[in-house]
Amino acid sequence: MPHKSKINDQKTLSIVIPVFNEKNTISELLNLIDAVELPDIKKELIIIDDCSTDGTREILKNIEHKHMIIFKEKNEGKGAAVKEGFMKAAGDFIIIQDADLEYSPSEYVNMIKPLIDKKCDVVYGSRFLSGKPHRALYFHHYIGNRCLTILSNIFTNLNLSDMETCYKAFNRPALDKIKNKLTASRFGIEPEITALVAKNNLRIYEVGISYFGRTYQEGKKIGWKDGVAAIWYILKSNLS
Repeated sequence: MPHKSKINDQKTLSIVIPVFNEKNTISELLNLIDAVELPDIKKELIIIDDCSTDGTREILKNIEHKHMIIFKEKNEGKGAAVKEGFMKAAGDFIIIQDADLEYSPSEYVNMIKPLIDKKCDVVYGSRFLSGKPHRALYFHHYIGNRCLTILSNIFTNLNLSDMETCYKAFNRPALDKIKNKLTASRFGIEPEITALVAKNNLRIYEVGISYFGRTYQEGKKIGWKDGVAAIWYILKSNLS
């Protein structure tokens, strides 16, 4: 049997990046991703611009030759953008990356290692399981996150510490099982993904990550209405 060349054995990490009005951070984020070294793994970037109006689109148009960029003509929300990115992703492993610099691409190695080692199908990056840097911010966000995670755990019977985390990574078979079933347009995507992971009996790990949260003045978008919507999606996704 002929020996396969190393390049033919090379795996790909698809990085799905939903973007909405992030002109101040998108270029730096892409530089940080470019600087990440993943031995024997190449990176595929799928950037979904959710009809930005602040100049983000103009920045992205200058790099269309380098990455796959989807320019949406209507703002539909993070969930819709993530699902569109999932449909385009061709990698062996897939991770969601927000464009706001709250999550560091330097975590990719730790995030996908359990997937590479075939220990699990899905990895969540937990902001509450690590001794890494973690910006102290809004107490009500912390309480809200914990309550939503507990409510989700009650229905899924998982013992997650951070259901609402952006950093969710999948192997290819796991993503293929859930991507066509996603319906949430906004931040309800987080509990919906979690419910589908549980329903499909996918093996899930958590990995502690750093977190560099930002204030509303710095551009944070999630609000109390998204928390209410998350409760609805926890109930809808687990009871339907």
